[in-house]
Amino acid sequence: MKKLFAEGIGTMFLVILACGSAVLAGPKIGTLGIGLCFGLVLLGLCYAIGGISGCHVNPAVSFSMWLSGRMKFGEMVGYIVAQLVGATIGAGFLFWLTKVGAGFEYGGTTAQSGSFLATNVLQSGATPLMALITEALLTFFFVLVVLGSTDSRTSFTKFGGLAIGLALGLVNIVGIPVDNCSVNPARSFGPAVFDPTAWGDFWIMVVGPLVGAILATLAWKALAPAKEQTQGI
Repeated sequence: MKKLFAEGIGTMFLVILACGSAVLAGPKIGTLGIGLCFGLVLLGLCYAIGGISGCHVNPAVSFSMWLSGRMKFGEMVGYIVAQLVGATIGAGFLFWLTKVGAGFEYGGTTAQSGSFLATNVLQSGATPLMALITEALLTFFFVLVVLGSTDSRTSFTKFGGLAIGLALGLVNIVGIPVDNCSVNPARSFGPAVFDPTAWGDFWIMVVGPLVGAILATLAWKALAPAKEQTQGI
């Protein structure tokens, strides 16, 4: 139960602080700043709850952990449910803030609805295929970093949180101009609960990350060392 609570509260704060960086500070910090915030939030969470639940806070990561044999199917399902609940609560706090801060300069605008929740929707000029490929490739990279930096057979697990945080920041800087960057179905689900116009593109934010997670798992199985290492390079 502690693991599920950690995943729920971790995903809640991922949405509040990472999506919140776009909602509350987007006009001032821009895409680069928002991407940096995503990375810093996850970095902090890795060291806060990583020792409890592994700090997945992302269904794509949990899915890859199950595919790679690091967790059981039932445990994966529990993690994903906790992540979706946590993301919804976090988005609820952001939605509440947008209703009580009359006159505040919010960012994270969704053009179709005028919502300020940084929902994952196609940006100007982007196509569904473009977004789908982008989500798959960025998730491939991100999950590969997660798998490699947390594998006990390597010598780099102590720095896993740093690598994972930097990876999330990087993919957001690249992906935000396409579809506000998901690589995390829970991050997409929470804000969409409060902005129904986002559901039209939601399938991309599920299929793309899951395909990316599959590719990353297959790649890491091919790359992983055969036995645990005791020394670095």
